[in-house]
Amino acid sequence: TVLRVSYSGSHGYHGLVSLDPNDIPAQVCQAASGCTAGGTPGTTKSTVAEGQQYIPVQGRPNPYLGAGFFWYTEGNTSYNALQIDGTKRMSHGLTFRANYTWSKNLDINSSLTGAQGNNQAQMILDRNNLPRDWGPSALNIKNQVSLSTSYDLPFGRGKRFGANLSGVGEKLIGGWQLNQITTLLSGFPFTPLIGANRSGDGDTRNPDRPSLNPAFTGPVIIGSPNQWYNPNAFILPAAGTYGNVGRGVYTGPGLADLDVSAIKNTVLAERVRLQFRAEIFNLLNHPNFGVPNTTVFSGTSYNASAGLITSTVTNSRQIQLALKLMF
Repeated sequence: TVLRVSYSGSHGYHGLVSLDPNDIPAQVCQAASGCTAGGTPGTTKSTVAEGQQYIPVQGRPNPYLGAGFFWYTEGNTSYNALQIDGTKRMSHGLTFRANYTWSKNLDINSSLTGAQGNNQAQMILDRNNLPRDWGPSALNIKNQVSLSTSYDLPFGRGKRFGANLSGVGEKLIGGWQLNQITTLLSGFPFTPLIGANRSGDGDTRNPDRPSLNPAFTGPVIIGSPNQWYNPNAFILPAAGTYGNVGRGVYTGPGLADLDVSAIKNTVLAERVRLQFRAEIFNLLNHPNFGVPNTTVFSGTSYNASAGLITSTVTNSRQIQLALKLMF
């Protein structure tokens, strides 16, 4: 029996982050009578109270340029994990192994292009306040479990059954091995988004997030593929302001998978061996769902497909047979 417990940790500096350096920077209202918020032309305006952060009504820092897309080396990352690995070798060819990782992966910006991750916004929310986007990485998985078993069946020469067999009989029943791998993962984090530039800062890639609904009661996460989260848990922030929902604060569906295989090794000659493999992936045909639609609003109304999951992340059951001659 072998048991190993370890800690793994790392911290990174100057990682790439995606931001728009030509959006309108947020300010804090200094006027007792309030300030007009909603920076870019054509966006809805509102009046915010003294001391509140808002996007002022003004042009971009460089009025001769539109929205920008730049990578700046201003990001930090942090990873901490407890790792447990246990192996038990039984008699008669039976082996068990279990791995468990409990971890937290934090960063400011994970998917530098839209194709790299659909569970968070591509851009930083506020380029002058990067810690506002410090949160679970788009690839953070809190719990990871792997269970595997390997069993050499007790048939054939030198085994419990058929120990004295030889010739064709031994070649038919000997050399069999059964294996299984069970994988269990908690879900990826996701970030609810407004789907429009509600803040009016001019960032056309729309990283704006909603605010929590103070009147909402009940669970935010429903857990159904038809509606993973309840959109009524969120409201639109005042026009010209940022919402208060954090980045990566909710978790999508987990993953469960069972793969099994049967392997038979047959010695044909001193240096020639025939191997037959029968492998079944996702034996239980369990559906593992992707992340939900993160866009909460369509205009000023709730998005009809908010929380809807339209994809799976593993294949349905697959059976594979193989025959290999090794010499």
